[in-house]
Amino acid sequence: MTPARAVPSKKPSLRVERQLQRQGHRLLAGMDEVGRGALAGPVSVGVVVIDETVRSAPTGVRDSKLLTERARRGLVPRIHRWAVAHGVGHSSPEEIDEIGIMAALRLAGLRALAAIELTPDLVILDGNHDWLTAPTDVGLLAFTEPAGPATPPVSTMIKADMKCSSVAAASVLAKVERDTIMVELGAEHPSYGWHLNKGYAAPEHMDALARLGPCELHRRSWRLPGVGHDGQVAAPIPGGPTGTTVG
Repeated sequence: MTPARAVPSKKPSLRVERQLQRQGHRLLAGMDEVGRGALAGPVSVGVVVIDETVRSAPTGVRDSKLLTERARRGLVPRIHRWAVAHGVGHSSPEEIDEIGIMAALRLAGLRALAAIELTPDLVILDGNHDWLTAPTDVGLLAFTEPAGPATPPVSTMIKADMKCSSVAAASVLAKVERDTIMVELGAEHPSYGWHLNKGYAAPEHMDALARLGPCELHRRSWRLPGVGHDGQVAAPIPGGPTGTTVG
């Protein structure tokens, strides 16, 4: 499907969603992912469904990266009350290693859709790549799909989390849930500092990788910067995930 037309705005709104609803897509789902660039933990996908009856999003809804942790957590119950339906799906580090990050994103997205127990007419997906729709080459499917309705049509939009309230709200739900998971996992593996860095390549995480090597919750198929596959210190490998932004 042709990407939805971007509408400039200082903050997310429902302008894009209303435009799409006028085209006949009554039930709209905003979808966004978090954890794609992390070195450890799951990749998570949030989905928020709205229809024509919902009013403007709760005050403060933004792309989750622009909000404080306290603000994100305060928004979660308000988003739950605002949305027609909502859900978050995850793919584990083991699944990421087994099927690859793009297929793992799709699996997490399908799990999020299965959690809402209804089928949207259209999904607004942040970014310019549709990773939710099944590849046309069956050899690239990589996993058995979860039981449920067929995947809805997808409309991609660059920076949809900055423009569409439904997508911004989905990013908040996904980030809060994934951050909670990483804090809990961090209690089991305190040396990596996941309660602070949430599995991303922050300095304390990288230092621990250099000293201890990866644990079972690291994405073993990834090129961990500064750490060889045997857990020994190595030079950073070009092309590996090296960002330090927690998103």
